Amino acid sequence: MILKNPFNFINQFFKNIKKQIKTIYLNSNYYDKKISRIKFDNLVYKPSPHLLSSIIKYQKKKINIDNISNENLWNNENIKEKDFKRLNNFYWFFSLDLKSSKKITQSIILSWIEKNFKYDSKSWEFDLTSKRIIAWLSSHNLTYQDIYEEYKEKFNWMIQKQANHLMNEINKSKLIDDKIIGCAAIILVGLCYKDKKNYLNFGLNFLKKISNLSLDSQGFPKSRSIKQLIFYLKYFILIREWFKEAQVTVPEEVNETINYLGQGYAFIWQNIKSDILFNGNNISNNSEFDHYLKRFGYTFKNESREFGGYVILKNKKISLIMDVGNSPNLNFSKDYQSGAMSFEIISNGKKLISNCGYYDNKNIKLSQLSKSTATHSTLTIDDHSSCNFKKINKHNLILNDELKILKKNIVFEKKYWKINVSHNGYQRNYNLIHERDIEFYQEKNKFVGTDKILNKQSNLNIKFDIRFHLEPTIKLMKTQDNKTILIELEDEGWKFTCDNFHINIDNGLYFGNKNSYTQNQNIFISGITSNQNENINWQLTKI
Repeated sequence: MILKNPFNFINQFFKNIKKQIKTIYLNSNYYDKKISRIKFDNLVYKPSPHLLSSIIKYQKKKINIDNISNENLWNNENIKEKDFKRLNNFYWFFSLDLKSSKKITQSIILSWIEKNFKYDSKSWEFDLTSKRIIAWLSSHNLTYQDIYEEYKEKFNWMIQKQANHLMNEINKSKLIDDKIIGCAAIILVGLCYKDKKNYLNFGLNFLKKISNLSLDSQGFPKSRSIKQLIFYLKYFILIREWFKEAQVTVPEEVNETINYLGQGYAFIWQNIKSDILFNGNNISNNSEFDHYLKRFGYTFKNESREFGGYVILKNKKISLIMDVGNSPNLNFSKDYQSGAMSFEIISNGKKLISNCGYYDNKNIKLSQLSKSTATHSTLTIDDHSSCNFKKINKHNLILNDELKILKKNIVFEKKYWKINVSHNGYQRNYNLIHERDIEFYQEKNKFVGTDKILNKQSNLNIKFDIRFHLEPTIKLMKTQDNKTILIELEDEGWKFTCDNFHINIDNGLYFGNKNSYTQNQNIFISGITSNQNENINWQLTKI
């Protein structure tokens, strides 16, 4: 590939040189000796595997280790990447029958150590190494019971050697989520071996550093990712439970961060008991996590109407949710979707208006599509999104420019709600401001919306579309006069109207279920601006 200018070429040249030097260093005997300096302490704290139940999906049908052949387990060169990661993170140990042979289980670990005793870029990948440490230590019933001295020394040596590697590489790891798992693994090693000065202090200090870097003043991720907030909360609670079980005082910063994250979780999930599809979120298993929290005595409350850049207005039957936040800083935008001022409506526990969800897999085209404004219930201009993205590698996109909320007003009264917001996402390319009003009249069960296209100059004839996405099971029908679209929401009926512009039904893709897609439908208003300030009025009424 020919690069566009010499600066790109020079930059890429030095990146490649740096990468080659790092590879040589990590594979050197010097590095191996550096991370092999360990203490042969005994395993003092043995963590309960059930503490991981919020993170790991346990198989109902248990595997008997006796049925697994150890001979070719680590010698399969043609194994798929996904299967390789599953095998080498050892989370499959949690699906083993506890009646399985400890001798065979330990021989599998020994054979892994023999093959991977030295750093290898694949099997020692940061995320895999972190999970492997957690799996080995939390499966101690099989991995550390009835052991002989030589095995014990090798096990302790490899656990601490891998932890040393994590400490060496954690600053260089690109993903914050991986760093959180790495911190958890390092902290667990510190607790298990009662090594406060080395592993425990390092892990806690780095965890605090990550929190300060990636959480805002409310304790919500700067990425504005709901999925990431729940991920953080799960790992911070896991770390806290390890401290409690090990009978070590829980650090105050861990308690404080859990409190902040818990408020976000209460606001974004527990208050409405529905997955809202903004900024990287999918349909989840949060109900299972709620059971986990209840079992361990965690309760969170948040009565706010606005939190983390989202507004949620609700009564016993209706919830109105809108994204009213700025786009995140470019460095935190990997999971951001350009759905500023998009909204969702929940009626009696059923999603009436939805966004399309997020595709986070290796298909870059589907990922890019799910990030576009067109997959959200909001306005697009000339088939362009309110934000642009750029490719940072073959699988990931980040924001190319940021978007700002210009004004915001929220009214919440017993019988009347209103959200008024505007953003500048279309200002750079079109000199336009998008302003949105959504009003709800409770006694009439009616939403009244106004999307305003405010033109900073006199250029008219600009194409726009406003989409209102629905879940795949919802049925739509257009009336013969072409002025109303009827919505069948299980046992409820709603009608959508727009007086001054054309409305229609279109097909789309729904990414609500993780890493999959199916066809859905959307109502859309389309038109061409004819005034400097164009008002598009629409209504959604229960019938």
